[in-house]
Amino acid sequence: MRILGFAIRWPKLKQKQFTTFRFERKDRDWQVDEVVQIRIKPRSKGGGDILGTAKIVDKVRRDGEAFITDDEANADGFQDKVEMCQWMLKNHTPEQLVRPLHKLTLEWL
Repeated sequence: MRILGFAIRWPKLKQKQFTTFRFERKDRDWQVDEVVQIRIKPRSKGGGDILGTAKIVDKVRRDGEAFITDDEANADGFQDKVEMCQWMLKNHTPEQLVRPLHKLTLEWL
């Protein structure tokens, strides 16, 4: 089972179903019906905190932050898409930000 990591405990993680945006992976991209383990800071010493397992129930490709709406950014834990873009710029290089994004919808098992 693969790990889907989060940097912080977003309030959305308390909902039965939640969304997250992930860059397209070159090795093995996320797939609908895939079961993943949700962790906070999985790369930290000790492997981070395991929150549980979830299933990817939907995957929608988005080409860049211009296709993220304020409502989606708000559901993802931000005030608006500007704040979400600022978060992404703080955590990713500009080169990474031009890669396609996928909006994943997950449901806790």
